[in-house]
Amino acid sequence: MVISLARAAVWLPPDREEAAAIAEAAGIPLDVVREKMGIKRKCRARADMHPSEMAVRAARLALRDIDPDSIDLLIWTGSEYKDYPVWSAGIYVQEQLGLRRAWAFDLAARCSSNVVGLHVARSMMAADARISRVLLCGGHRTGDLANYRDPNSRFLYSLADGGAALVLDREGENPILGASVITDGRFSEDVIIPGGGTRKTNRQNLGLEETYLTVPHIAAMRERLGAVSQQNFVKVIREAASEKPIDYLALLHIKRSAHDALLQDLSLKPSQSIYLDQFGHFGAPDQVLSLGLAEKDRLLKPGAHVVLASAGIGYTWSALALQWNRPVFHGDDYAALT
Repeated sequence: MVISLARAAVWLPPDREEAAAIAEAAGIPLDVVREKMGIKRKCRARADMHPSEMAVRAARLALRDIDPDSIDLLIWTGSEYKDYPVWSAGIYVQEQLGLRRAWAFDLAARCSSNVVGLHVARSMMAADARISRVLLCGGHRTGDLANYRDPNSRFLYSLADGGAALVLDREGENPILGASVITDGRFSEDVIIPGGGTRKTNRQNLGLEETYLTVPHIAAMRERLGAVSQQNFVKVIREAASEKPIDYLALLHIKRSAHDALLQDLSLKPSQSIYLDQFGHFGAPDQVLSLGLAEKDRLLKPGAHVVLASAGIGYTWSALALQWNRPVFHGDDYAALT
């Protein structure tokens, strides 16, 4: 059975936070932000633009030539930092889009949510003949969670805002191929928001510092993560690709040295991936944006073997391969990818 990627879209807020502003707020040199962290600028949403709205805007772009009644399932693959805590964003988005025949649920795998979501959706379509078309979408304003006053969380300074959407269909020209996921629970409490959960609720008068992502034991995390992260990343990418040559790697935003090292370990050229230093790290939408940029820049040829790869704090390493034969973005959407 062939399950194909039919459509994709991203919605980017028009505002950008420049590297100079981040450097000033964090009290670090500008070249560290631009070169080491790989942030020239990043997307930021205005205060009244919430994750659900960014998901709706991206989904409307992806669904422009698709009958809403043909969507059987909607999977929220956006941030867990949503409009409200303990809230089903997918069901809300379903209503906003008028998907009368669909049902919806929220999926959470942090920055791997789109890659894992595609794997889950494909498996559900293979198992249930009633599911013929799936929309995966989500919004992120995780830029709110980066605390520039916390040097232990510098690797999170790239967090950005935006939305993404993907449509899977039966048959089609861009078949989904293999997938691979690794999780390692040793890192599950290494990056947390201290307040707001049952351990410390909002009823206990949280301090501002407790509402940001933080790293309680940065030195220990770095040591443990350094020993496994690169090899796990390479492993899931190679497994998803079934050891076949990769033509393009749609990768999340990570620091420049890690990005370059991953390409080197996979024997890929710099031109076989796009570094997202003009956008920041949205979370799950990174791979969708990278794929759109590759289409825009005409880096893909029919038959190209493309791998979407991500890693999410927790930790989850994930990759999914597809054969690209035709564009999944609408041509007039490319102008927004700037």
